[in-house]
Amino acid sequence: MHEMGITQGILSTAIAVAKEKSATRIVEVRISVGELTEVVEDALQFAFESLKRDTMAEDATLAVTHVPALSRCICGAEFEHDRFSITCPECDNFACELIQGRELRIDSIEVD
Repeated sequence: MHEMGITQGILSTAIAVAKEKSATRIVEVRISVGELTEVVEDALQFAFESLKRDTMAEDATLAVTHVPALSRCICGAEFEHDRFSITCPECDNFACELIQGRELRIDSIEVD
């Protein structure tokens, strides 16, 4: 389960930033996860619940925003897709550039 390692990195970063800002506790961590990362939200939430014990994030929540896969075709069309169907719906071309969908980032950390 690679979500455990990902979550450890998220939590470590959140705690480091919170301490840098002289916070006493973390209330919420908001992240964005692209559809093409293949990260499973339930596994992230499970890992977060396990790893936050006995830390300043013990009562924190993990809020996940899902980012759909979006590509741009050489014809100029932009379209959402899954990881298996990346052909342009306008011209059936497969020469497309991924615009979004591989994100995995911390958007914000709410602290007290």
